[in-house]
Formats: sequence, C-alpha cells, structure tokens
Amino acid sequence: MPASIADYRALSRRRVPRFLFDYTDGGSYAESTLAANEADLAAITLDQRVMVDVSHVDTATRLLGQNLAMPVILAPVGLGGLHARRGEVQAMRAAMQAGVAMALSTVSVCSLAEVAAAAGAAPWFQLYLVRDRGANTAMIEAARMHNCPALVLTVDLPTPGARHRDVRSSLTGAPGFSGWLHRAAQVAARPRWAVDVGLLGGPIAMGNLTSLVGARAPLSDYLGWIARNFDASADWSRLAWVRSRWPGPLIVKGILHPDDAAQAVAHGADAIVVSNHGGRQLDGAMSAVKALPAILDRLGGAVPVLADGGVRSGLDVLRFVGLGAAAVLVGRPWVWGLGARGQAGVAHVLQILKTELETAMALTGQTSLG
Repeated sequence: MPASIADYRALSRRRVPRFLFDYTDGGSYAESTLAANEADLAAITLDQRVMVDVSHVDTATRLLGQNLAMPVILAPVGLGGLHARRGEVQAMRAAMQAGVAMALSTVSVCSLAEVAAAAGAAPWFQLYLVRDRGANTAMIEAARMHNCPALVLTVDLPTPGARHRDVRSSLTGAPGFSGWLHRAAQVAARPRWAVDVGLLGGPIAMGNLTSLVGARAPLSDYLGWIARNFDASADWSRLAWVRSRWPGPLIVKGILHPDDAAQAVAHGADAIVVSNHGGRQLDGAMSAVKALPAILDRLGGAVPVLADGGVRSGLDVLRFVGLGAAAVLVGRPWVWGLGARGQAGVAHVLQILKTELETAMALTGQTSLG
C-alpha cells in the first residue's frame, strides 16, 4: 500500500502510458518553476510547540459558503480523467466522501453533466477564456444549470507554455503515423490501462467541448482546437463580462502579482488563487508560496486567497495555511492517485493529506485552523 504522495506518483508512472504521465507530471521549458514550487514550499520551517492539549484536532474550514473537512480542493486538471476509466467521476466521488470540493476542468474527459449525474452533485467548474464568446456563455450557463457551487476562471493561459516533455512523448509535435505509432507503443506497454481506459473507458474526448469539436473527433483534434482558441486578447473587461453572467462565487486563478490580485477583486472576483499553473506556463516565474505574502498584504483580507503549486503532503497544506492561504488546490497528487488505484487511490491521497495535516497541527500546537 502506498504510504505517501510520492509513492502514488511512482505507482502511477508504472501504470499509465508515458505520454499521459508526462503531460500531467511535467512543466514548461526546463521546469525550473515546477521545481521551485516544491523546493520553496519545503524550505518553510514549521514551529514545533510542546505541552499543548492537542487531543482533539479539527481540520475543518468554511470557504465561500461551503463547509470543507479540510482546506483542500481537487484542482482542475486537463485530461485528468484519462488516468482511469471515467476518471473525473471517480475523483468527484472520492472528494465527496472526503468532504472536500473538486474543480472540474474545461478540458476534462468527462463532461460537467456526466460528473454531476454520476456523483449526485456538481463540482466547481473551471473556465478557460476562448475566442468564441458564445462557447464561454454556453459553459457558464451549463455551470448555472447544474448548480455548480463556484466558477473558477483561469487567467494565466492566453497561450500554452512550451512543454518539452509532451513533444518528446509524441503527445504533441509528432503528427501523423509516426506520432500515432510512438503513442501506440506506449499504450501497449501498459496493457492494464489499455483495457481499463482505452477499451472500456470511452468515449475518449473532452466532454465539455464535444459540441464544438465533434463527439467522434480524435483527441488530437481537441488538443489542436484548444491551442488555436485560447483568447490572447482577453483583458480585465473580460473578467467583468464573466462576472455579469455568473451569479455565484467567482474565483480567479493564476495570480502571481499584487497588482493583478487587486485588479481581479476590483472586477468582481470573490476569491483568488495564487498560482503559476503548476509550473506549466512561464518557466522562471515566482513560486506560488513566494508570491503569496505580498498578495495577502495587498488585499488586506478583502477576499479569501487560495494557493496551489508544490503541495505534496499535509505539511505543505499547513505551510500554505500558516502563511495565510484560506485553502490549497492539489492537482498532480489526485491524478497520481487516480492513475495508481482509481477512486480508491484518490480517496487514499486525500486521507494521507488529512492525516498528515492533523499530525502537523498537533506537533505545532494547533487544534483548529480558525
């Protein structure tokens, strides 16, 4: 049985095709920001305290009107659902069992409608800005129709970062038969995944985009459509446009600069996520944990400030919360759990985070996160 998030990463690596593992695991360019997210977070020391009654430790919190068993949200991960059969459905079920929230990506495998129906409740929905405003309007309306508790607007992707691992694995950069052959060899090396997902887990598509790309289109067509349709012209007026169409909590994700945080709040954000997209966009950008203090200082408590990037343990959750984050988003850990053991793996990853958080709180003399 895996004992840590690192164990789940290693197990997932052995069970899913290389192109899929590298797509989730990798960052942009030399992956220096990806590494900094983890290293800078791990470098934060925790203040051990003793002789405090910690016989009862409560990790619960309340965020944007929602009660959470701990300050953890499953982050939106594109193609996360390919790591196991109908993967986002399994992840949502695990999140609900654990009492935490999940944000479903625009480019998920399972559609919002499928996840909401199968899990019995809607996740948060993450929205990318695309050139077709009609498409964005339809996505926002779908989130309203399914009563999503929050809309997460990701603003740090006007154009995709250069992800060299994806080229090397032939997920991108190798069109035609040669690319297909390279990917097929990787699938053949993972027969368990090939059956569970490739044969029994269809349709393999981006469920929220089938009306735009085509239900029978190959995955390469979806990836191409996304690359062509991110809206590089979007400015702060576009956030106001989303705000005018979405009545619920609006979270703006992808903020690293205090001025951008202030602009997000001024244009209607109810919360922000300090994030560099998991090191997948601008390599050399500041780590999220280093960016967090200045943003908190600038906003002065005006809205909840969440963070992501580098969380690999419950200790990391406490580090972020101790610095002032209202909650953290975790992406790669839940996907590794899914790839390793499906819903049970996601559930165990969440249990590991909670147990480690409880232990870290006890050893630092804290009984609650209030």
